[in-house]
Amino acid sequence: MGFHTVGLIGKQGHSGANLSLQALIVYLKQKDCRVIVEQSCASQLKGNGFEIADLNTIGTQADLAIVVGGDGNMLGAARVLAKHNVAVVGINRGNLGFLTDINPDDFERQLDTIFTGECQIEQRFLLELEVYRGGELQSTNSAVNEVVLHHGKVAHMMEFEVYLDENFVFSQRSDGLIVATPTGSTAYSLSGGGPILTPNLDALSLVPMFPHTLSARPIVVDANSTVRMKVSKENKDNLQVSCDSHIVLTVLPGDEIVIRKNPAKLSLIHPKDYNYFNVLRTKLGWGSKLY
Repeated sequence: MGFHTVGLIGKQGHSGANLSLQALIVYLKQKDCRVIVEQSCASQLKGNGFEIADLNTIGTQADLAIVVGGDGNMLGAARVLAKHNVAVVGINRGNLGFLTDINPDDFERQLDTIFTGECQIEQRFLLELEVYRGGELQSTNSAVNEVVLHHGKVAHMMEFEVYLDENFVFSQRSDGLIVATPTGSTAYSLSGGGPILTPNLDALSLVPMFPHTLSARPIVVDANSTVRMKVSKENKDNLQVSCDSHIVLTVLPGDEIVIRKNPAKLSLIHPKDYNYFNVLRTKLGWGSKLY
């Protein structure tokens, strides 16, 4: 597929990830690839034959990025790499591995198929969020999985209103709200009772967190909608909004959070035998075929 410059991103301080990165460097050099290793994990690797750079530089120069680690490592890399339109593939050195689906013990065979073009490419959309205070933009960031409005303290309730394209949807007293992409529907949203959305859907799920009414239920909406959350001024404490559980932004009573689809997309590459429902069955322990 014309991959000549490959970026490597690894899970820091993880011996298994370091072994995979070391093997990947050998593999890629045999394919005459230029190899750029992300700077935070490069110091743990032996030998030479590779360059060192930050994620943004990898994004501007690489044709392919290989993330070695868990889904958390993929999320952190994806938020940066998506804006550079770099193809990304994941080698699982984490736990569940919904996004990092290549087996580290069989990576050469699976990468061979990717290099020869026998693979699947998915376009996953991201979210962008903005926090406004008195009509002025305070902070902004992006998310691959979900944006979550939540309290800074455990088991504390808040009040807020939700609007969809300026239409009032509901007000709520709860611990917060999860706004999840299809990619994030198998992450925090799933733990909160949200629906699983197949990756090809152009939709978002809005999942209440411990609402103070039994009638509150998750709702699936068009991903091209703008979601606005108005935080009540009656809240006595400062709140937070987080992206993929990695980035936390401060929210004060009376602030507004605006969430919309990010123009950047994550180009996620899978081996040719990848099947989303096989992943669900394996990771979530679903039953096998009876006959």
